[in-house]
Amino acid sequence: MAASNVKPRATISWNDQAKKLKEKFTILTDKDLDFEQGKMGEMITRLQSKVGKTKHEIYQLITKL
Repeated sequence: MAASNVKPRATISWNDQAKKLKEKFTILTDKDLDFEQGKMGEMITRLQSKVGKTKHEIYQLITKL
C-alpha cells in the first residue's frame, strides 16, 4: 500500500491519531510521529523501526484509528 493511499480520517485529526498511537505504543515520541507533508514514508519507516511492524501493518494501524 502506497503512502498516498493512507489518508487521515475526516473525523479525527492527525494529532489525535498520533496520540492514540502513543497510547498503544508507549515507546513512540512526538518526534517519531512528526508528520511533514510529502514525507509520510519517512515517518512510516521511523514507526516500523520503533514498533517492529511492517509498513503494511503500520498503514493498517493508522487507517483504523
